[in-house]
Amino acid sequence: MTKKITISLPDELAARLAEESNVSAYVAEALRRRIAGERTREILRKSGFAVTEAGVARAHAEIEQLKAGITPELREQSAQLKTDILAARAKARR
Repeated sequence: MTKKITISLPDELAARLAEESNVSAYVAEALRRRIAGERTREILRKSGFAVTEAGVARAHAEIEQLKAGITPELREQSAQLKTDILAARAKARR
């Protein structure tokens, strides 16, 4: 079942939604992700972890810094390692 609602958004968000072919699906997915995040934070809080906006921001910054360190050479080494592992697995199955 669905329910039609009316909301007000800042101009930049309304402009972004105007680019979507199915605004309802886009908003529904965004809301589902938000709810999942809230549930995860609640589970972590109940488990004794203090999840703060500052901590989340630091984690995101660290992830971006780590991503920036992934060079083309590392990607190539990773691809070669994957190839080697898959070949070894295939050989072991014979």
